[in-house]
Amino acid sequence: MNRTAILTGVGIIVAGAAFTALVTPAAPPAYAATAETAQTSPAEIGRLSDEEFGARVRSYLLQNPEVIFEAAAIMEQRQQQMQTANDGDLISDNSAAIFDDGHSWVGGNLDGDITIVEFMDYRCGYCRRAFPEVEELIASDGNIRVIIKEFPILGEESVVAARFAIAAQQTLGADAYKALHDAMMSYNGDMSITGMTSLANTLDLDADKITAHMDNDDVSAVIAANRALGEQLQISGTPTFVMQDQILRGYVPLDGMREIVADVRG
Repeated sequence: MNRTAILTGVGIIVAGAAFTALVTPAAPPAYAATAETAQTSPAEIGRLSDEEFGARVRSYLLQNPEVIFEAAAIMEQRQQQMQTANDGDLISDNSAAIFDDGHSWVGGNLDGDITIVEFMDYRCGYCRRAFPEVEELIASDGNIRVIIKEFPILGEESVVAARFAIAAQQTLGADAYKALHDAMMSYNGDMSITGMTSLANTLDLDADKITAHMDNDDVSAVIAANRALGEQLQISGTPTFVMQDQILRGYVPLDGMREIVADVRG
């Protein structure tokens, strides 16, 4: 078994601190090496049996458990950095489908310097929580373009609601879609065709025209395209936001969104 490979693995797990303590005469100031490890040379490490080597590492970690937490924090930071870099590539590769698909509702400032794209599901609790905060962000900032992508992933009622909303957009236009979308985000009734029809009627929308179009191939094509894009972007939950070259996976409070917008603008 390759001692160097094992030590490298241990070094990753414990942020390098355990390795340093095992092979150097003095431990770093932040950690206290045990008497066993304080004077261990690399050559001596190489002569240890697997059991002895494991015991040395275990002893160090028991003496310095804080190393584990430091390693976890560093690993999380590195994974986040890798995810961010990967997300940038995913956005670049799918830019047209994200920002200019020709079928998603687009609002806010159409000439805004920042575009926020939201993948949402009407049955998603965090989407509903984010809804008024995103609306506030768009209204208070005044220079953000927003795109809504129907992304039903939470069961049949989610699909029914998405089909109803898309059908409204395709048959009655963007304004009707936005009015219905806003109402659906705070609607607490049954998201069945009956429930959606009742909601549309309260908005004076032609519910019969909408329902007649729900199973149209054009509606199915939008859902299929959004799901395919979500797969390409490795989106597995809602809400998910794309903001310029970043993917924000999950709910982000209003203040956090404002900070991200400021960072993007530099």
